[in-house]
Amino acid sequence: MSRRHAEITPELMLRAYRAGLFPMAETRHGARLYWLDPELRGILPLDRFHLPRRLLRTVLSGRFTVTCDQDFAGTIAGCAESRPGREDTWINAEIERLFQTLHESGHAHSVECRRDGILVGGLYGIALGGAFFGESMFSRETDTSKVALVHLVARLRLGGFRLLDTQFITGHLARFGAVEIPRAAYRARLVDALAAPAAWHAELPAGTLEAEFRRMRAA
Repeated sequence: MSRRHAEITPELMLRAYRAGLFPMAETRHGARLYWLDPELRGILPLDRFHLPRRLLRTVLSGRFTVTCDQDFAGTIAGCAESRPGREDTWINAEIERLFQTLHESGHAHSVECRRDGILVGGLYGIALGGAFFGESMFSRETDTSKVALVHLVARLRLGGFRLLDTQFITGHLARFGAVEIPRAAYRARLVDALAAPAAWHAELPAGTLEAEFRRMRAA
């Protein structure tokens, strides 16, 4: 189900996320935004994240440098760009503007993957209480969005988050343990997560992250 709204502000965005809604544009160059409230909601249970052994080796290899909140604009632009198989996207200029404002206020965050200093993948979303609302991810090289997701999940687990909302399910996310739950069940989890004390960790010691990666693999 979707509901259209004539004007969306950053403050309205935060109220909407707390109520279980999120905005999307119809196309990259479309002007209108719509509220979505799907009957089935995608979530990725943080305590049951499936981390394949091969991906763990990639994460630990140091091939990619992973940072948080250092290039939010570049990350959302990467998510918005067209690519083979997805020539259009729901991220329009208004979405970019709103999320940039939310990033500047400390609510929206990015995880960036770089190789040799060049941004090659990442993801972004919103943190409210103990809930993280994942918006989009991108890869310019093999595994970069997956590496970003592993880093995101590790930080959410270490920060005490209870909910990782993926909005919808893709085959990519299902391989990591993402599932669909009914709207009512999602909203119950959302209420619980919003009330939870949690902290977004943009920077963590390498040893702390490595230990969490290994716990994730063992789960």
